[in-house]
Amino acid sequence: MSSPILLRQFAQRSVNATVSGELRQLAAHSTSKFRFHLAPQQLQHRCASSRASHGNRARNEELAALVTMDIATTPRDGDYKRWTKEALVSRVKWLEDQLKRRPPSAEEAAAAEELVVEKAKKLAKKKPKKKIDPSKYSTRLVALKLAYLGKNYNGFEYQTTGNPTIEEELWKAMVKSCLISPENPEEVNFTPFEYYKCGRTDRGVSAFGQVISIRLRSSQPPPRKEGEEAPTAVATEDASVDALSTKTANGTTNNLAAEEVAMVEVAESVVEAAAAQGAGNAKRKRDAVAKAKSSKPKPAWDPIADEIAYCKVLNRILPPDIRVIAWAPTLSPDFSARFSCRERQYRYYFTQPCFAPQPTHLESPRGASAMKDGWLDIEAMRKAAKMYEGLHDFRNFCKVDPGKQITNFWRRVFEADIVEVEDVGSALPYLNRPDLKPANFPDGPVYPKVYYFHVRASAFLWHQIRHMVSIIFSVGQGLEPPSLVSDLLDVNKNPRRPGYVLADDVPLVLWDCVFPNLDEWKDGQTVNEESIDWIWLGEDNPLYLHAPSGLVDHMWENWREKKIDELLAGQLLQYIATKPDLSKRRERGEIFLPTGQRVFEGGNRGNPAGRYTPVMKRILMQSVEEVNNKWAEKKGFASSEEMTANRQWRGALREAAKLGNTTIVTEEVDPGNE
Repeated sequence: MSSPILLRQFAQRSVNATVSGELRQLAAHSTSKFRFHLAPQQLQHRCASSRASHGNRARNEELAALVTMDIATTPRDGDYKRWTKEALVSRVKWLEDQLKRRPPSAEEAAAAEELVVEKAKKLAKKKPKKKIDPSKYSTRLVALKLAYLGKNYNGFEYQTTGNPTIEEELWKAMVKSCLISPENPEEVNFTPFEYYKCGRTDRGVSAFGQVISIRLRSSQPPPRKEGEEAPTAVATEDASVDALSTKTANGTTNNLAAEEVAMVEVAESVVEAAAAQGAGNAKRKRDAVAKAKSSKPKPAWDPIADEIAYCKVLNRILPPDIRVIAWAPTLSPDFSARFSCRERQYRYYFTQPCFAPQPTHLESPRGASAMKDGWLDIEAMRKAAKMYEGLHDFRNFCKVDPGKQITNFWRRVFEADIVEVEDVGSALPYLNRPDLKPANFPDGPVYPKVYYFHVRASAFLWHQIRHMVSIIFSVGQGLEPPSLVSDLLDVNKNPRRPGYVLADDVPLVLWDCVFPNLDEWKDGQTVNEESIDWIWLGEDNPLYLHAPSGLVDHMWENWREKKIDELLAGQLLQYIATKPDLSKRRERGEIFLPTGQRVFEGGNRGNPAGRYTPVMKRILMQSVEEVNNKWAEKKGFASSEEMTANRQWRGALREAAKLGNTTIVTEEVDPGNE
């Protein structure tokens, strides 16, 4: 189809009279070589070239855009099957735009109105969802142990912006399952339910042992109302089941003691009655005993076997990358997942080599470093990690949040080490080539290997672990000595943190949270025993773990999907790295890699850093006092000391925000934050 015919068609469809006239004029002056096969950019340029004879720039731009859109989206012989995705999307957008410009016909308006009426009728017929009455149920304080993969979440704590958070998914699951009954289900507010969390993991960070404490609905019968008679039961001398304390929605407490019926005494009484009617009848005696056993009353409510299967109920609603793996039924009345925890364990995973190494013959002699590019000195890293152990001021290993006005950066690290992960089964044989390994590495081990930085402490500062790992990686690459750790821990000598990049977030895992017996625990000691008696999923019912729809089955699906991805990616990498014969190089002369240093920061590749600058020679950040004072001055105070002199300064700032100050006030420090 020739260009003039197309332009006349566009002119007829144009809703703008001026544009329609200009399209006809452009069609009249078009030449035979102006064909459909011209690219949209060429057509737009051809249309825009007429601006010299038309003074209205906006009108010409509309003309050029219309020509470009129509020609780019007009079907070629009506065959949409051969169109690209981008072309189809452009066509749909153009059609939608035409529908918006065209006023609806009377028939279309009537059909739309009829559709609205039908939807209204269906909504009217639909029965409202029956709401649960919280006053008819008891509640109990429980602890839940969570495991989640944080790559797709914006951290654990609920936030109104960005990707969904773990707390948001927990809230939706608990509301949907009626385990909590908030006044406003749309508002995420755990406050009325005695809620605490052990750690607040950041965006991308995972957890296998996160713990929360919360008051949930219980299946235990609520206390009877006044005037109702309690069921009678005969207690034996051996009845020794502890009373279980539960609380109803109105705050009343109900203490129920489990009782047993003395079956022997009941059976004997029935036997005596039978003997009075016919002594010596053995058959009647056996029938009487059997009848006594069959008339056993319903057993008392069991706090575990008869309770709601919290793990199973929540796992049916939660996303597949968030799971509740255990719950604790017996807690002290003052238990808090945040304040009762005395040890938090983290693991940061990495591979050896950390990124793809390069052949030795391509390395430039001028760019030689202490460690071969891509490989890590594990022993040097382990030596540096051990320096973290003990009580230290970690202000040079964290990010300072002025909204919290923290002045105490002392934290006790119980253990820090580099540990190899056994039996990961992801070998790449090409990495054993002599030109890819450091000269002092043995030939026996299979690479890549997987390690993790293991750290146990009472509490952590914001981004503390990722700062610690970043320094250890610099030591492992041979860019820094292990003594850098002790230099940064000496805050008298170095009160300001040098500007270095913290490690990536995805490999970090909150491995476990430990709750010792506080009556026996002393500040500063390592936690060896767990005081909480966890009921792990499967201990209450093995089918919850190993049935076709059990937790293991779901986790297997998730693991196998990623394992096949790993296998295929590994085989492809091995194939690509071993197929070429570099001895058949066609290029003339010597070829070397760029001399710039690649720095490993925990991600999937080494980041080019050019000429490496030692950490202690980099620009220093502001001191803690400077950061806190600067933030306090923005709030109208002379200094941080003046602001924090009022212990209720956070509440005062919140009240000021309600009166018109839009500054967001952060919450108080979380000891498990990372």
